[in-house]
Amino acid sequence: MKQHIIVFLSILFSIGSQAQEAKSFHLKEAIAHALTHNRQVKNAALSIQAAEKQKWEVTASGLPQISGKIDYLTNLDTPFPASDDPDNPFSFFFPKHSIQPNVTLTQLIFDGTYIVALQASKVFLDISKNAKEKTDNEIKKATISAYSNALLVKESKTIMERNIANLSNSLAETKVIFENGMTEEENIEQLQLTLSGLENNLNNLKKLENISLGYVKLLVGVDATQKITLTDRLETLVLEQNTTNLGNSETSVFENIDYKIAENKVESKYLLHKAEKFKRLPSIAGFLSGNYQNFTNDRFSSLFDENTKWLSTLSAGVSVSLPIFTSLGGEAMIKRAKIEWEIAQNDLQETEAKIALDISEAKSNYELAIDTYYNKQQALHLAERIASKNKVKFKEGLAGSFELRQAQMQLYAAQQEYLQAMVAVINTKATLENLLNIK
Repeated sequence: MKQHIIVFLSILFSIGSQAQEAKSFHLKEAIAHALTHNRQVKNAALSIQAAEKQKWEVTASGLPQISGKIDYLTNLDTPFPASDDPDNPFSFFFPKHSIQPNVTLTQLIFDGTYIVALQASKVFLDISKNAKEKTDNEIKKATISAYSNALLVKESKTIMERNIANLSNSLAETKVIFENGMTEEENIEQLQLTLSGLENNLNNLKKLENISLGYVKLLVGVDATQKITLTDRLETLVLEQNTTNLGNSETSVFENIDYKIAENKVESKYLLHKAEKFKRLPSIAGFLSGNYQNFTNDRFSSLFDENTKWLSTLSAGVSVSLPIFTSLGGEAMIKRAKIEWEIAQNDLQETEAKIALDISEAKSNYELAIDTYYNKQQALHLAERIASKNKVKFKEGLAGSFELRQAQMQLYAAQQEYLQAMVAVINTKATLENLLNIK
């Protein structure tokens, strides 16, 4: 019994350990996971399935339709007494029980609005597919942004911890020097002031770390309680993202997903206009109907006796429906639909011009981000050298604590600007790829 309990506890411990095991994500893995498990992406995929079913629903409405019904009638009171004599004519007109099954086959022969509906269902499917593509692009862009921002917080925290460790060592050394009467108390106070500010920033970064990882979890479709680790580094991503040829790529407005969606809108408005015009055409349908009837003045069950004779008819025909006069309402709807079609065409031209400007701006922002990255990289190297020199001068008594603090604050600012410059390169490239519809 004791062995069983130990085994059971071991299994529980193993399950608990697996539940707490962190998932690791490279940026590409995070994007792939998001494009599969993100809830918005899932809904967009379901919308495509719904559009496919709707397309079949429209198609089926023009295919042969078979319907059936059964009417049962009992006369509770008749103007003449019910008779069991089958030759009595009143037995037919006023039977005690009667049943009438009917089966009808209908087939649409011509309907202009049906033709337009078939075309519209295809357009609606295209709209759903384009909406899915736009959702994928936006989720990819958002994932890259959330991932890089989480790395920014993570690496800022690492740098901050390193700065605190270095500054704490300097403070300890300065205290020893002060105790030996070889420096002023102000130098200690300046270092303590700087250290206090760094520790406060570190506490804020620790809080931001969980929040930034929470956004990544939300986008990639991971449960909020699941632990995740981001295995990339900002500098590695920048080297991967730094593709200067991307800024020189040809502008492809027509591949932009917003342009495709605007085209869908034009086509849908055109079909609405076409449908309004087709409503003036006749609608023609054919039918084949089989009618059966049986009646009795006896009990209800006698309707289904073997010797019962059923009266049957088989008829076929054509039904034509044609609007004749609609008090000019139909004409007004046609004109309104045409106006909305023209508005959609104007919107398409506006979208084309705006996308071209957006692409041009995104290229400029991307090139500027790369230039800024290299500039901040050089600035960081200079700030490190200046801070190092001032630290040596401070130890040798050639520089005061104020000069040292100024150099340190300049270094800390350069570190953050360098990290933010890397994030800017990553995000501006993601924006440009989204506009150019680069997968």
